[in-house]
Amino acid sequence: MSTTATLGRPVPPGPKQHWLAGNLREFSRDRLGALTRWHREYGDVVWARFGPRPIVFVNHPDLVETVLVEQNRKFIKHYRLRSATRTLGKGLLTSEGDFWRGQRKLAQPAFHRERIAGYASSMVEATTRMLETWQDGQARDVQDDMMRLTLEIVLITLFGAGSGGASGEASEAMETLANAFIKNTSRLIPVPPWLPTPQNVRTERAAKRLDDIILGIIADRRKGGADRGDLLSMLLHAQDEESGRRMTDAQLRDEAMTLFMAGHETTANTLAWAFCLLAGHPEAEAALHAELDSVLGGRPPSLADLPRLPYTSAVINETLRIYPTVWMLGREAIEPVELGGYRFPAGQTIFMPQWTIHRDPRWFDDPESFRPDRWEPGRKLLESIPRYAYFPFGGGPRICIGNSFALMESALLLASIAGRYRIRLAADARIAFLPTMTLRPAHGVRAVISRR
Repeated sequence: MSTTATLGRPVPPGPKQHWLAGNLREFSRDRLGALTRWHREYGDVVWARFGPRPIVFVNHPDLVETVLVEQNRKFIKHYRLRSATRTLGKGLLTSEGDFWRGQRKLAQPAFHRERIAGYASSMVEATTRMLETWQDGQARDVQDDMMRLTLEIVLITLFGAGSGGASGEASEAMETLANAFIKNTSRLIPVPPWLPTPQNVRTERAAKRLDDIILGIIADRRKGGADRGDLLSMLLHAQDEESGRRMTDAQLRDEAMTLFMAGHETTANTLAWAFCLLAGHPEAEAALHAELDSVLGGRPPSLADLPRLPYTSAVINETLRIYPTVWMLGREAIEPVELGGYRFPAGQTIFMPQWTIHRDPRWFDDPESFRPDRWEPGRKLLESIPRYAYFPFGGGPRICIGNSFALMESALLLASIAGRYRIRLAADARIAFLPTMTLRPAHGVRAVISRR
């Protein structure tokens, strides 16, 4: 690769490249393994190439902070995420510049702590309904259960119980879109959306059906005018105090889609990985059960219980560290930037892998081990490491708007389930990673459940 890619200065070190494919084949065979090897062999700034596209991987918290915080206005979302506009439109995940800042300002009140606290009981009630279908000694796919549960919760919190039969249709269309999104973003060379492949045809039909459903619900809400307590109502009534601007129907549709895509699979994956880890670490599971028994005494948890469940939160934090559901963030420079002593031109793609940074022994003792105790409040771990040594929800102005929602949901669901059931991996369980847009179990999580 020519050094002109870094404005005439030497390129960072990196793996040997094929003349045509670059490092695309090695990365596609084992993404997480490649990231780990390249970090170990080439350090904090790694130069690679996917076909004609030069890629830079940064593996140091200070460089992540430079991209996400200090020079954030020099970057936009990376090329893969921008290809999802048919599904996500111009929602918070994909929009840029002044438009994004306006949308973020309008959406922020919907995620104030007081607002999302109102969803806690709905989350626990949905989990209780799921647990009523479980039977002692049953073999289940826990990943599938978590996906269904978090789908129900996102539909309740987004559309509210009053959306009636539309929720079922919306869930089916959303699942079609989510699966297509995952498949396409898992390819290193995405299929163009205009190509009439069977998947693209199914995706377009689902998107149109979902557009009709969501826009229909929006029209009904505008007629009624009442705030029903769900996120859609909050977004619909949001108004910029200075300009008086409200979201258009198209903007509401895009934000509704973004909230589903960002808030559905991510929490399901976190919980699935948490149960995998607990099943393999009985001492951590015993500590979790002891805390739940002491605080809850067999009853379902409430929001008020969470401050008294520090180990439960620690299990979630440690799961997000060792198996981060968002395993890599990407940005693209819109003007020349300097990182780690190298200068890169506009258009340069920068990837920041949580997978490697969260497992760096410089920041975490025994980093490959699952140790929730490292997050005990008295240890003050986050005060002893660089700010971006742990960034499961991103950071800077574009930190995930729903991070408090996700942490509350994860802790409540974990406490609800682990308080009543012990989960052990089945003999035929095949646990493997599928790193697409999120880090999901490739073959689900086959487990045997038993009442406690």
